[in-house]
Amino acid sequence: MTARTLPVWMTFLIVGALCACAPEVAREDTAADAPDASTVDAAAPLPWARIADVVVRRMDLQADERVLLVGRTGPFDPLIPELRSRVAQAGATDLGVVGTGGAPSADLETTEFVARLEGLSGEALVEALTDVDLGVMLPGPTPADPVYAALQEVLRRGSGRTIHFHWAGAYGFDGALLELDDNINQTYVRVLTETDYDALATAQRAFEEAARAGEIRVVTPAGTDISFRIGDRPVTRQDGDASMARAASARNLIDREVELPAGAIRVAPLEESVNGTIAFPPTAWGETTVQGLVLTIEAGRVVGVAADSGVQAVTAELESAGPAGRAFREFALGMNPLLAIPDGEPRWIPYYGYGAGVVRLSLGDNSELGGNVTGGYVRWNFFTDATVTVGGEVWVEDGRLIR
Repeated sequence: MTARTLPVWMTFLIVGALCACAPEVAREDTAADAPDASTVDAAAPLPWARIADVVVRRMDLQADERVLLVGRTGPFDPLIPELRSRVAQAGATDLGVVGTGGAPSADLETTEFVARLEGLSGEALVEALTDVDLGVMLPGPTPADPVYAALQEVLRRGSGRTIHFHWAGAYGFDGALLELDDNINQTYVRVLTETDYDALATAQRAFEEAARAGEIRVVTPAGTDISFRIGDRPVTRQDGDASMARAASARNLIDREVELPAGAIRVAPLEESVNGTIAFPPTAWGETTVQGLVLTIEAGRVVGVAADSGVQAVTAELESAGPAGRAFREFALGMNPLLAIPDGEPRWIPYYGYGAGVVRLSLGDNSELGGNVTGGYVRWNFFTDATVTVGGEVWVEDGRLIR
């Protein structure tokens, strides 16, 4: 087996308490998974002007749109004035920057809008943010931060949009979250500035069209063999389009959260259509490393749990999660060739598996994706050696996106 096809399955468990006013929603950018932006190598400054040019270009701002930045003090402070100046140059309204965990140290001018947010919480904060057309989540903030969570509730209610510019989500093949270094930084700069966004969007639309008409099947050398249909479920195409026009067609919360770097498609399959097995190499469940785990899924529910060792840890976690613990959540497929797992050593997985050929199969709450499962529990898993067929046609072979 070559190094490229080395089987990797990474698991991340997040339990989010969903509330009506300021929900904590389980996703890639939770506090548990997002590294502190202060880990960026300050000795290797990034091309802030180039980065700002791309980010604002992806906004496709219209006259008088209202833009708010959400940031945290750290090495990304120099990006803030670059973004704000370009927002103003585009004819939009710069609402300023809200600090979380301490105000950003760059461009400390407090706008009238930001001043009005001070001291607000819950529904009052949600209402104050309702008129924000676009929020930009800079490195550092997470859904645990009140402004971030309140903006998510605004999106949930069907208005506005956000850009998720986390500059995070790099993982080693051992599942460890990596601190940002110059190699990761330069990879992300290249992906952000060199991605062919039109080609990415075309490829994602083609996958969605095929998936609407055919069954999706995922198999791995370890024994995963699971299939499902998506029907008319929303397919979130993370193609980097953060325009107002794109937001107007959003069907769920995730549709309104645009990731930069871009790359993955995400969908909650029809629950009753999900059948098969998910096989895991040694995997941590709580404090226990579970060997030889196989979950059997029928009609979207885990009906069988078998393992060579540690099965009690698995069943305990699933039971404690309530009904969501035994529900299949999501299929995601990375499609950006510039985010594919790099050759050479050390091996690592860029940006939450948004790279070409990386597959995610998840358990838990899929309501933010347009599914029927609630409960807040989410456990998401990456496979780097999967083969994916759609309607019998191969799209991914042994971890390589071939269409």
